Amino acid sequence: MSFGEKILKYKDQILADLAELIEIESVSSQGRELPAKALNVFLEKAEKMGFKTKNIDDIAGHVEYGDGDTLCGVLAHLDVVPVGGNWKYPPFKLTEDNGVLYGRGVADDKGAAVVALYCLKALKDEGIIGDRKLRLILGTSEEIGQDDMDAYFASEDMPDMSFTPDSEYGICATEKGILQLKISEQTHIGHVITELKAGSAINSVPDTAVAILECTENEDHQMQRLADAKPYCFDFNYTIDGIKVTSKGKAAHACEPEKGLNAATNLVSLLCSSFGSRALGNLCEFIDSYIGSDLKGKYLGIANKDKSGSLTINVGKLEINSEGSYVTLDIRYPVTSDPVVILNKIQTIANSENLKVDVLGHMLPLNISENAPIVKVLKKAYLSATGEEAPIYSTGGGTYARSLGGCGVAFGPVFPEDDCRLHNSDECMAVDKLMLHAQICLEAMARMLDSNFGDAV
Repeated sequence: MSFGEKILKYKDQILADLAELIEIESVSSQGRELPAKALNVFLEKAEKMGFKTKNIDDIAGHVEYGDGDTLCGVLAHLDVVPVGGNWKYPPFKLTEDNGVLYGRGVADDKGAAVVALYCLKALKDEGIIGDRKLRLILGTSEEIGQDDMDAYFASEDMPDMSFTPDSEYGICATEKGILQLKISEQTHIGHVITELKAGSAINSVPDTAVAILECTENEDHQMQRLADAKPYCFDFNYTIDGIKVTSKGKAAHACEPEKGLNAATNLVSLLCSSFGSRALGNLCEFIDSYIGSDLKGKYLGIANKDKSGSLTINVGKLEINSEGSYVTLDIRYPVTSDPVVILNKIQTIANSENLKVDVLGHMLPLNISENAPIVKVLKKAYLSATGEEAPIYSTGGGTYARSLGGCGVAFGPVFPEDDCRLHNSDECMAVDKLMLHAQICLEAMARMLDSNFGDAV
């Protein structure tokens, strides 16, 4: 029996506490109150287990075990992205169906947070004291820019080594840069679109887009014929305000836009094909001419690729109305790309279309050596729990590892062969995979707490 298997006896408690947290609708883009509630509920559970806790202004906090001089950390977040549409299972209720758990936050990242707490409990219950201090650090705004970690590390020490279970297995030593932009048209000059809205989060592929149009009967018939010829799904309804066109796509995480189907860009493409881009305004012309179905920035002149992967671009939110219009872009760029060059190229094109560009957020790339101490620790933990070597990989995702001063990486909880539908409807994780992650996590946290653990067990 490996040490990691000791976590299995806590399975029912893990699932019960996860169910309670899933019911808290901690969507950070919709306000601070419910993410703060999730944090306080979590810290109360840790206190009842006998751990020291600290709350930093209801935006972040930690659970602590051990008294060594070296500080190690496990970072997880309790906020989630908006629900979106097309759920089969209730998003804010933990549902188990045929061995699979469903609910917003199951895989990203409440499941991993609860597992890490019970790993601390297992270490405590097993009497593993160690020679280091171990903190489970919790945040509540990971999905909207990670200002939670800015607030946390403004007053708390940076760990000497850390990992965040907020990606895939094996060990993510490289993360692409993330540049998030808002491109706006101060006055909507088009005469066809009365209103258009798509997307609820900048870092998700929108699965629905809806537009209200003013057009003639002939224009309507032409548009529907064009829609029938396109490989996408559109619905048409007649309302008192005009023709309502609904574009249906498939949600996905912005770091992997190819796994989704962007309802916003598909709708813009249909409308531009039907009415001409000039009739729709400068913003639609920009989207149709310079983005469209391209996910790699080719038409913007920013395409690039290196060992960390290809640049990707995602239209996350799009709104057009009488008060103005805007679109958000989520760009994940390779570690060798120059973000200044990327921004300048987009700015030049936007200026030519009389559009304004604002930077909403920017995270520099992360590139950790494969010989870093934390990588060595995690390799041993993965091997002990699975009998396999942990591969080193890169991602377009943005995790707390970027906040760790070059001493942390992302590690789990999702296994590469599994589609956990992150940032999508029916987010899920198999129970057995969650518990396998728990075994790996316990092995890793034991080695972080006790520098001699690998030799003693």
